[in-house]
Amino acid sequence: MIQQLIVIVLFLAALGYLAQRAWKTYARKDTGGCAKGCGCEVESSATSAAGTAR
Repeated sequence: MIQQLIVIVLFLAALGYLAQRAWKTYARKDTGGCAKGCGCEVESSATSAAGTAR
């Protein structure tokens, strides 16, 4: 009985971890750059177009 409870708890923890990873992947804003969240953003097309129009 206790072994089944441990397995269920571990399974639910793993499922929660995967759900969190999926949520972060699909719910993030489309900011460009890499997926690490380090802040390296790609310039938007409007910004780069405005910069070249000078």
